[in-house]
Amino acid sequence: MMDFSSVVETVCSDLKSPAPERTGTLVRVVGMTLEARGILAPVGSLCRIETTNHESFDAEVVGFHNDILYLMPFTDPSGVSPGARVRLISATAKAAVGNAQLGRILDGLGQPLDGKPAPASDKLLGLQGLIINPMERGSIDSPLDVGVKTINGLLTLGRGQRVGLMAGSGVGKSVLLGMMTKYTDADIVVIGLIGERGREVKEFITETLGPEGLEKSIVIASPANESPVLRLRATMLAHLVAEYWRDQGKNVLLLVDSMTRVAHAQREIGLAVGEPPTSKGYPPSVFALLPKLIERSGVGRHGHGSITAIYTVLAEGDDRSDPIIDITRASLDGQVMLSRELADAAFYPAIDLTGSVSRVMNQLVSPEQLKRANHFRRLWTLYQQNKDLIQVGAYEQGTNPELDEAIQKRPQLEAFMRQDESERFDTESTQNALNGVV
Repeated sequence: MMDFSSVVETVCSDLKSPAPERTGTLVRVVGMTLEARGILAPVGSLCRIETTNHESFDAEVVGFHNDILYLMPFTDPSGVSPGARVRLISATAKAAVGNAQLGRILDGLGQPLDGKPAPASDKLLGLQGLIINPMERGSIDSPLDVGVKTINGLLTLGRGQRVGLMAGSGVGKSVLLGMMTKYTDADIVVIGLIGERGREVKEFITETLGPEGLEKSIVIASPANESPVLRLRATMLAHLVAEYWRDQGKNVLLLVDSMTRVAHAQREIGLAVGEPPTSKGYPPSVFALLPKLIERSGVGRHGHGSITAIYTVLAEGDDRSDPIIDITRASLDGQVMLSRELADAAFYPAIDLTGSVSRVMNQLVSPEQLKRANHFRRLWTLYQQNKDLIQVGAYEQGTNPELDEAIQKRPQLEAFMRQDESERFDTESTQNALNGVV
């Protein structure tokens, strides 16, 4: 064990060591990356660059090589010139959180977007969060009512579960996400709108969420026109805010739309600092980031609070083998797949049961309910597999009794799967509807 004199000697030597340089100069601009020399700063720290017209903008340190720092600006670096002064303003990646953020709309730096004064903060915490020992986590043992029949009855979710909402563009992901936002029984809702169009951000808040939904929500928005480092910081901030409320014993619903845009932001940063592209142009840092983000949600220590996380994932070109879908599907506790075929037929929500699963459903429902749900899924899938034969009249009734039942009950199955955006079905009404079908 180290004695007291050696500890004092170590502390004194640290105090005598020279302080890191807090200023430097800009030497080069390459694409989205700024290179600075003469300044020492760790990765993740914030710097301020002064332009020739006596203005300034902030940038984040994203890498270094020998004595050169790589920075990525939060805004367009117009007006910057060689030799511009670079000053370190924060050596740690931290953000303010607090109860005053409830009902507010913030950007990736925690600044208000709703025109109101900046909310008061209670704590200053690291954006990376704290790792929870897996043996200290509580178990997922109580179902979560999301107000959607198909999910409540056939894909039952639990408090603290992480689930993906996966689909191509334009098949109703945002609408289904809005329904779950309004109808889910949660104490606090944290919404991260990452990389979406600015128009969609306002529409989601004013029309889908509404004033009533905003009262118990905190929205972190970073549209597609913002810097990739800001989009990434907004994602980190959304998880940090959810962790803050979870540690107060609250049941939090975390919605991130979309995880694919988060991967795109990390891809831009990784390629800018020289990472090699791998699958579909994504650098290795993307596949390290996504599981780390997902693991930040879930049940808290010893069941103290929970974060139920729903991540939307965009299937580019409706490709379900997309690398981002693969890595998120492997890290999540289930997924809800949406079908373009159903959406094109104006069938909403366009949930595709053949690719959807909740990996904790058998822990949350009774054996009788699980049996009914599996029988429903079997009838739905059996009809889908033989739809072409049925429609051309090639199937002869009586050949398969189970398929006969699926054909007979098809209208009832479709009626159960359909739900209007303004309708809410709680757990009890969902079970009554399911019992009426099977």
